[in-house]
Amino acid sequence: MSELRQEAEAIAEQFSDHTDVNPDDVEERLATLVDEYRVPLDEARRSVTNSYLEDAGMERDELGRGGSEEVLVNDIDEDEQWVDLRVELVDLWEPRSDSISQVGLLGDESGTIKFVAFETSDLPELTEGQAYELTNVVTDEYEGSYSVKLNRTTGITEIDEEIEVGDNADTVEGALVDIQSGSGLIKRCPEEDCTRVLQNGRCSEHGQVEGEFDLRIKGVLDDGETVTEVIFDREATEDLTGMTLEEAKDMAMDALDTTVVAEEMGEDVLGRYYRVTGPTFGRYVLVDDMEDPGAVDVESALIEARSI
Repeated sequence: MSELRQEAEAIAEQFSDHTDVNPDDVEERLATLVDEYRVPLDEARRSVTNSYLEDAGMERDELGRGGSEEVLVNDIDEDEQWVDLRVELVDLWEPRSDSISQVGLLGDESGTIKFVAFETSDLPELTEGQAYELTNVVTDEYEGSYSVKLNRTTGITEIDEEIEVGDNADTVEGALVDIQSGSGLIKRCPEEDCTRVLQNGRCSEHGQVEGEFDLRIKGVLDDGETVTEVIFDREATEDLTGMTLEEAKDMAMDALDTTVVAEEMGEDVLGRYYRVTGPTFGRYVLVDDMEDPGAVDVESALIEARSI
């Protein structure tokens, strides 16, 4: 069975409890996008799914599971998959949006993963330290970092079980030798459950939108032997640079150019040695904690490290 056919049958199965969706029709739509318009398969899948949702007058979280299976949180490596989890609620923090009812960390023996539950899903609140069996949750991906979303079809069952939560964080260090494109002041899609970075004002899922400003740094650490790519989110970027989002917006407005923000950040942080800790997703370490031993001579530091 071809990959397109597998995707088509999975999409049709998701709608099976709500409307009659023919896998042949789904496959034809996918093939048109992928073969004729060279759209990546994951984007084509989202586009076709959104089209059927609109036709049926449905919200995304009303979809069926499409055949979910129980997985470990650290094995999640694909977007928009329906999975079951046996986890402990490790931590909760204050939601930044009124549309979110709960946000925090779930964990099992493989590590931890962020979860989000939305107000519209009308789910019972989870309690820190309690173990749960969660069925029918959907995976989400952002800059290589995976999370799960609880939706109105999610099943929540408290379980009397001790779950030993593993640590999936890595610690890396090195001189910050490069800040990659896509750093500094960026814009993200403003849709409720989407945080994709806009390219020329467009979201890959929602099209042309009025974006919301954010900060990030995609950097490269070099310890003399290994090069590691790291991502600092807004909070970590503000801690790293001392520049707030509002200051960055003012700077860009004065210069009529957003690129000056990344250039200014580079002048302050390039050539310094950092030790960072966070989960690894894809090729990036997502920075949760950071130590800054101070400024170094990058060339001398790398020569010394490579001689050890």
